[in-house]
Amino acid sequence: MGVRGLQGFVASSCPHVCTTVNFKELAEQHQSKHPGCTPTIVVDAMCCLRYWYTPESWVCGGQWKEYFSVLRDFVRTFTDVGIKLVFFFDGMVEKEKRDVWVKRRLKNNREIARIFHYIKTHREQPSRSMFFIPSGLAIFTRFALKTLGQETLCSLQEADYEVASYGLQNNCLGILGEDTDYLIYDSCPYFSISELCLDSLSTVMLCREKLCASLGLCLADLPLLACLLGNDVVPEGMFETFRYKCLSFYTSVKENCDRRGNVILAVADHIAKVLRLYQGEKKLEEMLPLGPNKALFYKGMASYLLPGQKSPWISPKAKAITTLDKQIISVSSDPESKQGSPESSDPESKQGSPESTDSGSKQGSPESTDSGSKQGSPVCTDPESKQESPMCTDPESKQEDPMCTDPESKQEVPMCTDPEFKEEDPMNMEPEIKRQVTMVSDTEILKVARAQHVQAESYLVYNIMASGEIECSNTLEDALDQALPSQAFVYRPVRQRVYSLLLAGGHDGASCPPVQEWFVYSGNPLTHPDLVRPLQMSLPGGTPSLKLLWLNHEPGTQARRVEVLLACFDLSSSSEELQAVESPFQGLCCLLAYLFVQVDTLCLEDLHAFIAQALCLPGKSAGHLADVQLDRVDPRAVQLGSLLVRGLTMLLLVNSACGFPWSTSDLMPWNVFDGKLFHEKYLQTEKGYTVEALVEQNRARLTQFHQLKSVVCKACLREDRRIASRQLWQPLHSGRRGRPGSGAHRTSFGNSRSDQGQHWREQGPGSRQQEPDPWRRGSSSGWSN
Repeated sequence: MGVRGLQGFVASSCPHVCTTVNFKELAEQHQSKHPGCTPTIVVDAMCCLRYWYTPESWVCGGQWKEYFSVLRDFVRTFTDVGIKLVFFFDGMVEKEKRDVWVKRRLKNNREIARIFHYIKTHREQPSRSMFFIPSGLAIFTRFALKTLGQETLCSLQEADYEVASYGLQNNCLGILGEDTDYLIYDSCPYFSISELCLDSLSTVMLCREKLCASLGLCLADLPLLACLLGNDVVPEGMFETFRYKCLSFYTSVKENCDRRGNVILAVADHIAKVLRLYQGEKKLEEMLPLGPNKALFYKGMASYLLPGQKSPWISPKAKAITTLDKQIISVSSDPESKQGSPESSDPESKQGSPESTDSGSKQGSPESTDSGSKQGSPVCTDPESKQESPMCTDPESKQEDPMCTDPESKQEVPMCTDPEFKEEDPMNMEPEIKRQVTMVSDTEILKVARAQHVQAESYLVYNIMASGEIECSNTLEDALDQALPSQAFVYRPVRQRVYSLLLAGGHDGASCPPVQEWFVYSGNPLTHPDLVRPLQMSLPGGTPSLKLLWLNHEPGTQARRVEVLLACFDLSSSSEELQAVESPFQGLCCLLAYLFVQVDTLCLEDLHAFIAQALCLPGKSAGHLADVQLDRVDPRAVQLGSLLVRGLTMLLLVNSACGFPWSTSDLMPWNVFDGKLFHEKYLQTEKGYTVEALVEQNRARLTQFHQLKSVVCKACLREDRRIASRQLWQPLHSGRRGRPGSGAHRTSFGNSRSDQGQHWREQGPGSRQQEPDPWRRGSSSGWSN
C-alpha cells in the first residue's frame, strides 16, 4: 500500500531518488563504522511474498517444497555475507484501513473470476500476468522462516510502523520492502525488494533526502504530504478538490510529468510556499479543508512519527485529537470533490501492485486499544521550539469515550479491560499500547497468547482473545461452481469451537460474545463482519481451561490437549485410530476426515488423490516437483487444492489454541501437500489409475495408503457419511455443477446433532450487524447474500 501515486512519480519524475547499491559493500561499510555490530536488514515480509514465490505453478494450491527451497536460498545468500535478517509480518488490519482492505479483496474476487474463466477456456494455468499468490502463503512463510532459524515477528499493529521503528531503534542497515510509506518514515535507508538481484546482492535504494530536495520540502513535511495525497489512513478523495486547487495555482507544471506527478509537485509547492509561510500564525486546520475529518487527518500524520520523533505540523490540540483511538470518524470526501476524477485509482496495495504482495494473511487485532495503535506514539510540537507543550484536550472531543467501539458492535461484543495495562498520559505512549481492551480478562493467559503471537508461533489465537475480530483474505474459489463450498463455511464450525475454547474460560460457550469475521466468499459484500457465535464442545468432564492446556506440564495433559483438538474437528469418536497414524500424516488424516464429513460432493477418487500425493511427496525433491508436467489444469482440482491448504491453516489455529499437542512441522504443507503433485494424482484418478499406480508401484506406500484411507473412511462412517466413487456419484448428482438444489442435499450430522454445528450447505453468510438476530441463517444452500 502506501502513498497514492508516489511510486510512479519517483520512477518517472525523480529517478535520481533511486540509487543502485550493493548489500555486501553496504554491510562492510556498516561494520567499519560500527565494530562489533552485525549489519541487520529488517524485512517487510508481506511486501516480499511475490518476489519469493518463484515456482512456475501457482494455481494448484502452492508448490510448497519448491517455495521452501527458495526461502532457504534467500536467507543463505544474506547470511553468507554476514547480514542478519529480521522478518516482520502483519498481525492485524487497523480499523481505519478496513475500507482499503475490503476494496482490495473485492478487486481480488474479480481477478479470481478471470483466472477460473481462463482455466475453463484454455485448460491450462494463466500467465504470470494474472498471478495470484497461493492461499496461506503469508501464514506458512512465517513458519518456514522460523524453521530456517530466522528471527520472525508478527506485528501488534500495522507492520510497516513496527518495521520502521525497529530499523530506527536498532541502527539497522536498512529496510527491505516495497511500500512508499517507507519513503515517508524518518527511519533507516529503504531498499526495494522488487529490484533485488540475489545473485549480485544489488538493489535500488530510495533516498528520502533526495526526494525532499526535489520537492523543496524537509523530512518533517513528508507525513503532511502523504496525508494530503492520500494513504492507507486518509482516503484519497478527502483532499481531491484541494489538490486540484493546488494544481490550478501551480505555475511550474512539468511537461514530462503525467497529471498525477504534477499534482504531487503542486501540493509540495503549496506546503513549501503557503502552508509553511503562515505556520505559527494559523492552525493547520484553518489552512486546510479538514472539516469533519480532522481527527482522521491528524491520526494519519501521527502514524508516521516513530518513537521520540516530533512534527512541526501537529499542535497540542491536534495531539489530543490523535488520542481518540476509538472515536467514530466520518470519512467523507471533500464536498466539492468529483467522483469521476482521473486522479482517483485503485489504492496501491501489497498484494495488488506488480512489485508487491498480498497482505492476505493481515490478521486480526493484537494488543492495542485501537486498531490504529500507531497513533499512540509520541506526538510533539515543532522541534525548533525545543520545548514540549502540555497535552491539551480537544473540547470538541470530550463527549467521546476514547475507548468506545463502533456503537453498532458495542452491544454485540462486550469487552473486558485488561488490568495489566495501566492508563497513562496518552501523549507519552510508546507504540506498545499501555491499556488493553480485550475479550478475556485473564492477564496471565493473555501474556502467553501475546508472546506467541509476537514470535509468530501461533495463528489467530491472540487476535480472537484480544479483539474478537479476525479476517481471511481471498481463496482461489470458483464462484460459478457452487458444488464445492467456500472454505469460509466449511471450517466455520471448527472456528466456532475454538472461539468457545478461547473465550468461554471453561464456562458455557453460549454465554460468549460473537466473534467478528471478515471472511471473503462469493456473495459477501464485506460491508459488515459476520457475527459468529462460539459453539460449545461436548467433552467428558467439560471443556478444560486454557491454563490447564497451556501451562500445565503434568502427565496426562498432553492427552487432554489431543482430546480437545479432535473435539474441535468433531472427531472425538475416532480418537484412537487417528492417534495411531504416524507423523506427519496425523493432522492430514484429521483434516481429510473432517472435510469428507462436511462436504458431501467429495468422492472416493478425491480422497485417493489427497492421500497418494502426501505419501509420494517425501520421496521427491523440489527439482523433481518443478519438472512435473500436467496434461491440463482442472478448475475443480484447483479449488480442492486451496480448500485443503486453508484446512492446514485451521489445523494451525486449533493446534495453537489447544497448547500445541501436535508438532507444528507436521502441519506444514511442504511435508504433506504439493499442489501440482495433487493435480497430477487427481487427473490420474479421472483416467482410472489403480491405487498401485497412484503410489507409483511402491509397496510400503501402498500399505500406508490403505491404512490412511481406512482411518478416514471409518471416521466418516461414524457420521453416516459413505464416500462414493465418482462413477457412482456422477449419475446421482448430475446437477451438482450448478447451484445445488435442496433435493440434492445429503442429510448432514448438523441436522441431527445441533450442538455440533452446521453442515456447510446449511451455513448462511452469518449475521450482519444491522440484523436483530445475531445468528440468522441464510438459505439452505448457504449461498445467499
